[in-house]
Amino acid sequence: MVRLRLNRALGVRTAWTAVGDGEFFCPGCGGDRNYQRLMGRRRFTLVGIPLVPRGETGPTVECAACRRRYGTDALDHPTTTRFSAMLRDAVHTVALAVLAACVPCAPSSLTTAAGAVRSAGFDDCTEGQLGALVEALAADTGRVFGEPCGAGLAIELHEALDPLAPHLAPAGRESILLQGARIALADGPYTPAERDVLATVGAALTIEADEVTRLLQAAARTPS
Repeated sequence: MVRLRLNRALGVRTAWTAVGDGEFFCPGCGGDRNYQRLMGRRRFTLVGIPLVPRGETGPTVECAACRRRYGTDALDHPTTTRFSAMLRDAVHTVALAVLAACVPCAPSSLTTAAGAVRSAGFDDCTEGQLGALVEALAADTGRVFGEPCGAGLAIELHEALDPLAPHLAPAGRESILLQGARIALADGPYTPAERDVLATVGAALTIEADEVTRLLQAAARTPS
């Protein structure tokens, strides 16, 4: 009985202190929410009175809406707004990369690319704007239309796709690759340069090379 009373009297209390805040995608709420980043200090307590320090704990992230707490790895998941922007930029970059491989940019390719980019979120994108961007890209890098995917373009693709790929389901990664494939096929069969660009896109999206080949072949057999 004495031991039971002692166990009830003794305990450990954690005092939490906010050390930062921001917006994150809350796994519990399933949407964008504000959060507080918390650090805790633990102390032994006697009948609720804090006494001996027991060190720090945390950091942890607390949702301002549901009050649930998560590890700081929850901040690695992009917010809905950020994810939409990443997806939009990825489609735009892929479209430009594929167009830059065209020999030269055919009107049908520009039309298909502009449609894909508008669907991704650039509502005002036009064929003329994309054509001008491709020409500016070539002038800035000295790149010749139709050549294989160069190091600079490969870096741009990886910069746009690498952060996005972990947050996409396999079907989402395949969708981005197939959008690029449809742009390439809009003016006829793939050129070697277009295949090279699409292979780079697949690699950046962490799609296996054999699966990239299968997807591109399936797209080529699909009527436009």
